[in-house]
Amino acid sequence: MDKCPEDPSLFIVTGERGVGKTSLCTDLLIAARAAGWQVGGILSVPVYEDGQKTAILTEALKSGEQRRMATQAGQLTTEFRTRNWDIDGEVLAWGNSVLASATPCDLLVVDELGSLEFEHNSGWLAGLTAVDSGDYKVGVVVIRPELLEKACHRWPTAKIIII
Repeated sequence: MDKCPEDPSLFIVTGERGVGKTSLCTDLLIAARAAGWQVGGILSVPVYEDGQKTAILTEALKSGEQRRMATQAGQLTTEFRTRNWDIDGEVLAWGNSVLASATPCDLLVVDELGSLEFEHNSGWLAGLTAVDSGDYKVGVVVIRPELLEKACHRWPTAKIIII
């Protein structure tokens, strides 16, 4: 008899801005790498100047490469904008290519999926596809609290971690 594949475990990490969602993901990545796991996905690394968040870097977890994804709103001319951030379209496309090749892996981290993906069918759509694929042992996706209901509808078996 063939062995059934294990179901991947998916965790949704949520919490207000600045509570440590990315720090939790970083700690998980360190532990996974120490255990010899293959990691895939992206991490959104905040950039602070004088105690204020001024930009967001995107880190490709397989390669470690980082690119400046977003700056405070009003600083770039871009078609991708949220309430607080101007998003670099070229880095957005690069992040999608990173996410498209993130699986298979042992630990998939997508930090984060937000209004662009869930409300505007834009942004890191390859992140949604990677999470949907289930081609990982453990998946961790960061979601803002205001989008948690939509994320839970999409991934009803996911376990929620509130920070």
